[in-house]
Amino acid sequence: MGSIGPEPVLLSGDREITAKTQRKPRFLCLHGFRTSGAIMEKQVIGKWPRHVTSRLDLFFADAPFPAEGTSDVEGIFPPPYYEWFQFSQDFMDYQNFDECLACIEDLMIKHGPFDGLMGFSQGAILSAALPGLQARGLALTKVPKIKWVVIISGAVLPKPKVAEKAFGTKIECRSLHFLGEEDFLKIHGEKLLKSFVDPLVIYHPKGHTVPKLVDENSLETMDAFLSLIESDIAKTINDSAEEKSPIVGCAVSV
Repeated sequence: MGSIGPEPVLLSGDREITAKTQRKPRFLCLHGFRTSGAIMEKQVIGKWPRHVTSRLDLFFADAPFPAEGTSDVEGIFPPPYYEWFQFSQDFMDYQNFDECLACIEDLMIKHGPFDGLMGFSQGAILSAALPGLQARGLALTKVPKIKWVVIISGAVLPKPKVAEKAFGTKIECRSLHFLGEEDFLKIHGEKLLKSFVDPLVIYHPKGHTVPKLVDENSLETMDAFLSLIESDIAKTINDSAEEKSPIVGCAVSV
């Protein structure tokens, strides 16, 4: 597990916001199937520009279960490898799913509070489902509401019973989705967009991967998403400060 910790934040126009008035949005990062938190950290920090990652406080966690088979990243990234839960070939039967949700809640209690979730592949599938499950009181009942999600190569959980619980009503938390032109999950990621209110989308030409952020449109979309989060955090901090400020009485002469 690893964390990219807080630093001064630079917003549009290079306006620095100090720690007293602002903090970085903290995200719990959920890696892909049979990889690890360390691998996802390399995928994100190694591919996204510094002026993007420096605006985020990212915590990369390991899934609770050691990989039960071969990893697609063997020979690319070193072990150990982990998986969040197990599933059948048709992805309709899950093993250790409830244990996985409990593990994520424990991570959020121990290392939070978190503003949102960022997930890739299996981690993205979980990140997409958790806000709806939380809203129905079926998961993450001991932690603050998830307000933001970043979904990289995600999909709707196909099991109807689980999908209905997670996506029965539109998910209101703001979301940023990455869709790859060559990704085998692209069609499922496009379907997932319909489950969110006002999703932002970054399209890229690659396959099932954490893409680089290099083109102008992608960077503009990322900046818009981060600016929304930063504005929301600033408002929350200001509202809290106003509530804590003492009421100053005024003497009135008559």
